[in-house]
Amino acid sequence: MDGMEDSIRDATPEDAEQIASIYNHFILTSTITFEEETVTAAEMARRVVEVQSGSLPWLVATRGGQITGFAYATKWKVRAAYRHSTEITVYVRDGLGNSGIGSRLYARLIDTLRACGMHAVIGGVALPNEASLRLHRKLGFEQVAHFKQVGFKFGQWIDVTYWQRVL
Repeated sequence: MDGMEDSIRDATPEDAEQIASIYNHFILTSTITFEEETVTAAEMARRVVEVQSGSLPWLVATRGGQITGFAYATKWKVRAAYRHSTEITVYVRDGLGNSGIGSRLYARLIDTLRACGMHAVIGGVALPNEASLRLHRKLGFEQVAHFKQVGFKFGQWIDVTYWQRVL
């Protein structure tokens, strides 16, 4: 995949198999997601459609026809007063960390959310995850919360920080 330019586009249900492959790696090997069971391509396709049908973006980065990462936004809370706030997330294919893909995806996602009238974006980071902390700082987020031992995975308690950026 080296030597080719990344492109970013809206995800489609047909991308679900590659998205699930990227995500399942992190389910099985890390605490950055609190899901514990792998996700099927059909379930991932359902998630992509659900996000997009709520008028929120789900983006993929591609290089040479292969998905290298994905980012999406979901409602922060369901109450109407929260309608201008979203929670965002990004995942990059294993082995491509620190390549700039995550930064480009997050930046495009933020621009898209600003253009559709969102006011605040929120990102959660399970600790430790220095790469995600650097990403949030780099893109102008500030830490607004630190929840201690709120997740339990792989036999250990996990802290979660929340980061916010007002657009």
